[in-house]
Amino acid sequence: MTPLPDRFCPTDGTRVATASLAWCCPACRGPLDLDFVPTPAPLKSLAGRVNSLWRYAETLPLSGSTVTMGEGRTPLVPLTDRVSAKLDFLMPTLSFKDRGAVLLVELALRLLPAQTPPGERDQVRGRVVADSSGNAGAALAAYCARAQLPCTVYVPDGTSPKKLEQIAAYGARLEVVPGDREAAARAAREAADAGGTFYASHVFNPYFLHGTKTYVHELWEDLGGRLPEVLVLPVGNGTLLLGAALAVAELHAAGLIDRRPALYAVQSAAVAPLASAWREGADDLIGRVPAAPTLAEGIAVPHPPRARQILRAVRDSGGCFRTVTEDQIADAQRDLASRGLYVESTGVVSWAAVRDGALGDRTAVVPLCGAGLKSGLSKP
Repeated sequence: MTPLPDRFCPTDGTRVATASLAWCCPACRGPLDLDFVPTPAPLKSLAGRVNSLWRYAETLPLSGSTVTMGEGRTPLVPLTDRVSAKLDFLMPTLSFKDRGAVLLVELALRLLPAQTPPGERDQVRGRVVADSSGNAGAALAAYCARAQLPCTVYVPDGTSPKKLEQIAAYGARLEVVPGDREAAARAAREAADAGGTFYASHVFNPYFLHGTKTYVHELWEDLGGRLPEVLVLPVGNGTLLLGAALAVAELHAAGLIDRRPALYAVQSAAVAPLASAWREGADDLIGRVPAAPTLAEGIAVPHPPRARQILRAVRDSGGCFRTVTEDQIADAQRDLASRGLYVESTGVVSWAAVRDGALGDRTAVVPLCGAGLKSGLSKP
């Protein structure tokens, strides 16, 4: 088993030891990054490898997985002659969050035994806590079930009943927290500070980003060693966009692509703190955007902890932010269903942002991130 890389704080440079269960920077309490610079394998060398995201072994900070369920390698289908959709709702738990969840749970398996008192290791190898608006919690609950790790998921009041049912079905303990998404996160972080607990945060833990980046490695392989001119991505906490930025940087540094695609970040107009900061030319959030009801509940994040990184990634790519209304979201969901693709409302926002032809003649890919069965058909 190869050694795990250290983590560090991108804000102040504080380093966190490999084996530590610390979930944030001890100095500023911010999210962590990974001291890991991989070199992707050439396209020809991928032939014959395992048909999951683990085929990109050279780019992953963990060597192999004992909990894999074949996640990754989702289909790419055309929507127009210039825009294609990657069907990331065709994952074991029906959302793209499996990409990061499998790495977090694999990491938990490796860290928790060392942190659990010897007399308890035969009974419980530590425990996992997470917070989620639904899909990340379901993914983490599923992979914890496969790993036989006890798991508690904190969710905000008002989370989709179907997502709650899915999380509970995997055997996870559900904690429904009064309030919004941030209230659930605060409750999970308090629990995470208990000894012997692994906080499987898809926001603070950089391993999650190194899982979501396989979305772009798959695109690069499926498109024959190239990427589209634009990657259109939904953004709440920004885990898919930041993972995409990581993959693009890796492929470019290795000389496997000669240009970087623009990153278009999409938010719901009802909760758009990053788009608001972008319009003002700011490097970070400006003020606090109140939580508000939106069909795109999965990206309704008023204060994303990685806001500075997200804004910088979009700016450095030559991309931009777009917002979509509730009517646009509902219309896009129905449009995709009419094409045979039943996607949950959060998962359609990227298509809602570009289906009017605003990209012109540029090529683009949009992710369809979650299955429609998770939340049902939205009303306009």
